[in-house]
Amino acid sequence: MRAVSVGTYSASVLGSAGGTSVAQTIWRSVPAGLVIAVATLSAGCGSGVSSTAAGASTAGVSPTASAGGAAVAYWTRGRLLGAHPSRNWTLPSSPPAAPGATPSAHSPVLAAPRVGALFAHSASGNHFCTASVVASPGRDLLMTAAHCISGGKGGGYNQDIVFIPGYQDGAAPYGVWTPAKLLVDPHWASSSDPDYDVGFVVLQPNDGKNIEDVLGANRIGFNAGYSHLVRVTGYPSSADAPVTCRNWTTMQSATQLKFECGGFYGGTSGSPWMTNFDARTRTGTIVGVIGGYQAGGDTDSISYSVYLNDNIRLLYDQAEAVG
Repeated sequence: MRAVSVGTYSASVLGSAGGTSVAQTIWRSVPAGLVIAVATLSAGCGSGVSSTAAGASTAGVSPTASAGGAAVAYWTRGRLLGAHPSRNWTLPSSPPAAPGATPSAHSPVLAAPRVGALFAHSASGNHFCTASVVASPGRDLLMTAAHCISGGKGGGYNQDIVFIPGYQDGAAPYGVWTPAKLLVDPHWASSSDPDYDVGFVVLQPNDGKNIEDVLGANRIGFNAGYSHLVRVTGYPSSADAPVTCRNWTTMQSATQLKFECGGFYGGTSGSPWMTNFDARTRTGTIVGVIGGYQAGGDTDSISYSVYLNDNIRLLYDQAEAVG
């Protein structure tokens, strides 16, 4: 079994700093030093080095731990609204129309509370992506793109990460949630391999409840094939509500899917590709997330996802083990 790169967050109660925080929450402590596969990563005030058995594939960088209360306090409304998309381009003031018959994203007709904005801080500043709640035995798991939580080759894990489900224009209708663990595949951590651009976030409880108990969760479909009618929902801008679009996926390569729809700018990295959506329960099966080839797409009208194969299933299994 491969080793997985895991970040450990220790919780504490801290006051607001640097402005008015988006929430005042008491975070419960979590154990540190858990062993995942054959890798043990320790959390602290600086980067650690993973320790693995001989012959194992290891993550390149272990993360720096951050207190949950400090992360919540860090994200003032001004910082939320000023965060930049994780991909290296910005939303134009007048988005171009998608070419030909390609559909365009629009505000969701049905709310998607299991989808939210994922905010993070790195050496390059404040950034945001999209993430969603996925079913797990621990009832505490998010799925997103690996590049939303880890810099990959030459970088470490991002800091001050918070997840805000149902986020809109600085508001947090379902609270602010912080990580206990971050997981990316060693191939991403060591070489930024786009075929492993999927990450999982194990969340700490909020007010004694796990996120799946509050919001429910979507399933993940592994090895589900390349052609699906999907509903993709994500956050193109930190100052707006999410957008959504329905269209068919196609095969980009054996390890990548493609989805065509205009309006999916940089902040939509990590957006779930949901098939078999049930309008009554507002749940479905996730067959991809924006990421992978071109970090999810160099234009707003064509997006990509890693194909959720056995490698991604293994990463999910390891996330379940620490959840």
